[in-house]
Order: sequence, then structure tokens, then C-alpha cells
Amino acid sequence: MQTNYGFVIPVYNHPYYLADLIAYLDRFHLPIVLVNDGSDDACSQILRALADQYSQIHLIEHEVNKGKGQAVITGLRAAHELGLSHALQLDSDGQHHWDDIPKFIEQSKQHPKAMVIGQPYFDESIPKKRLYGRYITHFWVWLNSLSFEIKDSMCGFRVYPLESTIKVLNSAKFQPRMGFDSEILVRLKWENTSFINVPTPVVYPEQGISHFHVWRDNLGLSKAHASLFMGMLIRLPKLLKQKLQG
Repeated sequence: MQTNYGFVIPVYNHPYYLADLIAYLDRFHLPIVLVNDGSDDACSQILRALADQYSQIHLIEHEVNKGKGQAVITGLRAAHELGLSHALQLDSDGQHHWDDIPKFIEQSKQHPKAMVIGQPYFDESIPKKRLYGRYITHFWVWLNSLSFEIKDSMCGFRVYPLESTIKVLNSAKFQPRMGFDSEILVRLKWENTSFINVPTPVVYPEQGISHFHVWRDNLGLSKAHASLFMGMLIRLPKLLKQKLQG
């Protein structure tokens, strides 16, 4: 299987680490799809300046904020249109350990049809509410996928196999915000996609900016889990057959 890799970076008002991130990614000589999800003027100007500076950047701009999930969907579709077979997604808020990028790409090359996802381990910088909330999501993802294969569905450090991902994106309407990260993985699992979990450190930096809205995003996550639960029940015979055959 011929593979062509690139990066997808959703951005919404995360100006502090952008220049360093793009300078780091430049060493890989791969296309970079930057999705400006309705950022303010200051962040937008940084993105446009970076697009002018680096020829491999493909900048796409949403006029208004549509949510992280929609920004990732926009980036994945753009990466596919560029002819890429795989897209490595990174968040732009400085949480991810960039030195692990080669590890993610190597795992993907060894397993080109698999979804490679970060399995984060945290230091003391993580807010306890965010840590405990992840375990609730883990439970619902394991239930709705009928699998423990997805160790952490909320980490935005991952490699998408685009052919199978685009098919899944075309098959359903997704939550446009924080629920997308988990929902896409469950739906890929329903299609019998295999998963590779890569341990990676995740930090909450001092200048990190969280756009997680407690009420709006928890409601979106709840809607996503409820929809997935109903979908799992409908697909239960198929999923059980996959487990027995696997």
C-alpha cells in the first residue's frame, strides 16, 4: 500500500505555540493543512503569516467558529483531496509531545489500515475535573464500541487512514465540537478498523488555552454517546459477529 502523509492542525485562538509547532513540522517536509476555525484577528494574522512563510502549508479558514470537530473534518477532507493516504492530527495548544511524531508515523506505516491514537499519560498539570471526566468518556466508548481497544478517545494526537475515515465521515452526521474525537473512533471501530495505541506524554502548559465549554460541550458529548449507544444496539449482531470472528 502506497502511503503519503501530511499533518492536519485545527486552530481556534491558540497563538502561543503556532510558530514553534510549524517550525518543528517543517523538518518532515510534508504537507500541513491548517484550519483556522474562526479565530480572532491576532491569531488569524499569525496563521496567514505562517502560510506565506511555508510553502507546504494549506490554510483553510472558517469565517465563524464551527467547533473543533468540524475543523478536523474540514482538514481531513482537504488532506484527502490533496491525495494524502494518511493525516496526522495534532492540536495547536502545546499539549502534545512533538518528538513522538516519528513514532506515530512509523506505527502507521507498519499498520497502514489501522487508526493510530495517542494513549496519554499526564503530569500534575492536568485539572482533576478533566482527568475524571475522561474516565466517563472511556466507559461510554468501550460500551458503544464493544471493545477495550480504544484506550483513550479524547487525545487529539492521532493518525487517520484517510480512505476508511472519509467513508465513515460520509456515512453519518457528526457532533461538530468536542464529541467528534470520540465519535469518529467508535464509528471506525464499527467498520472493523484496528487500533494502535501509542503512549505519549500530555501536558497542560502555562499559556495553554482551553475552549472546553462545560455545559455546551458536556451536552454535546452526552448527545454523541446517546446516539452511538442507539447505533451500537442496531449494529449489535454485526458487532458480535466481528468479535467472534476476530
